[in-house]
Amino acid sequence: KDLEERRVLVLANLKPRALVGFKSEGMVLCASNQSHTEVRFVDPPKDAPIGSRVTFPGREGEPAPPSQIQKKKILEKVLPFLKTDSEGIPSFDGCPFTVEGFGNCTTSLPNASVS
Repeated sequence: KDLEERRVLVLANLKPRALVGFKSEGMVLCASNQSHTEVRFVDPPKDAPIGSRVTFPGREGEPAPPSQIQKKKILEKVLPFLKTDSEGIPSFDGCPFTVEGFGNCTTSLPNASVS
């Protein structure tokens, strides 16, 4: 019910997997505290069009295809560097999740891990 009519951030270039009886090719990104007792969605910028690409200023490049994400274990290597700052801005290794022309993504959980 929390997802109804809600805009979320989705990591969309994952290899398809069965999840609770349906095919999933993505992962909704959330921030959580260390004990995972608090979990909050990562929100795209308010006016960003649905389907907008999230980038990381200073780290340009094309996304890896799903086959490489799994084969090279890219997600496992990146996850430890996905965090929110003291204001709840999610980042990859200090580079904020950004939608060009619309600003940064946000969450209401500061100093948290993102996955």
